Amino acid sequence: MRAQELITDEIPPLTHTDTGEKALRWMDEFKVSHLPVLKNGNFVGVISESDIMDKMDQNETLDVLFDHLPRPYVLADAHIYEVLAKISEHKLSILPVLDTNEKYLGCTSIHHLITSMANTGSIKEPGGILVIEVNTIDYSMAQIAQIVESNNARILSSYIMSSPDSTKLEVTLKINLIELDRIIRTFERYDYVIKASYQKSSGDDDIQFRFDALMNYLNL
Repeated sequence: MRAQELITDEIPPLTHTDTGEKALRWMDEFKVSHLPVLKNGNFVGVISESDIMDKMDQNETLDVLFDHLPRPYVLADAHIYEVLAKISEHKLSILPVLDTNEKYLGCTSIHHLITSMANTGSIKEPGGILVIEVNTIDYSMAQIAQIVESNNARILSSYIMSSPDSTKLEVTLKINLIELDRIIRTFERYDYVIKASYQKSSGDDDIQFRFDALMNYLNL
């Protein structure tokens, strides 16, 4: 998924002649804490709610309130992982998307990103989630996939987390089976540490319920 596909039409940009008060009103209306700012159709930067709140006279226009603005953005062909990394790096609620000539195309938001990711097939397809821990030096996705497939299952998606102060990797697997006991036992035979598992059961940990609750929250 590329940045251009993640653009939302729900959040319009401000212009440099808009006031700080208008910017705050729009942020409240669109439930974001940042907005892109354009001047003569060109991308100027991103304004934040906290920056405006620090100003004494919020009825002044943005070009009067600010000499310059930070310009975080991604290009239209940026992968969704780059979009997520940029949002995390700059702690943004929205992120502008530009073409190769730095023409403003639109923006995406955290809400829109989460919704887009949640609506992908691998997330919505029924299955269980398994979190395993492995030494970095021993990590092999080929072996992990072989263990899963030896139990007549397949990996729908995977996610890897690492820490600079650890020699371990945490690998999260979405698997197309809702009962993972056999797969867990196989991983344990290969000395993998099982950090967590989320599978369909008679208990309270119903993955579909949690997913539906998240979707209902996002649609508020």
